[in-house]
Amino acid sequence: MCQPRPMTRVSDLGAVEWPPASIRTERLVLREPEARDRAAFIELLASPEVNTYLGGPRLPGELERELPEVPERWPGSFVVDLDGAMIGQILLRRATGRRRPAAMGKADLGYLFLPQAWGFGYAAEACAAALDWFDGVLPGEPVVLTTQTANVGSMRLAAKLGFTEVERFHAWDAEQWLGLRSPVTPSA
Repeated sequence: MCQPRPMTRVSDLGAVEWPPASIRTERLVLREPEARDRAAFIELLASPEVNTYLGGPRLPGELERELPEVPERWPGSFVVDLDGAMIGQILLRRATGRRRPAAMGKADLGYLFLPQAWGFGYAAEACAAALDWFDGVLPGEPVVLTTQTANVGSMRLAAKLGFTEVERFHAWDAEQWLGLRSPVTPSA
């Protein structure tokens, strides 16, 4: 007998089924974090390359002590899986008071990928799939994305995903870029 999937909230984005069924793309699976992903999360959060534009890496020993058995297991956090191994993370959450006024109350897209996964189009594929899922569960909701202007790869990805510049601002000792992806409205 099947157990019904729990109805929870994606942060405060609205009531959605969580965890959703795995999202499959041509090459990837977006799924809920599992215990087997812990080492990859530590590698991701401790990577100087990954965290160049995010305030710097964390110490592996600190992460070993602090991360739970299943890290980042909360609504809105997807592991990006390639051939059974975690290569990155997609985050969807409501922009909070720490964000710019133009972002307040909108869904916020974030993503991190291990350096060995860079340059293969995985981030674009995974983010597009997560945005498609989001459009299906919360149609008509706009999405924002913030990145440093110095992060050329992230700027290119934002444009490819359909984000357009709303504003630039200075924060965390660098110029930041805030983009908006207009809501996809359901077809009649």
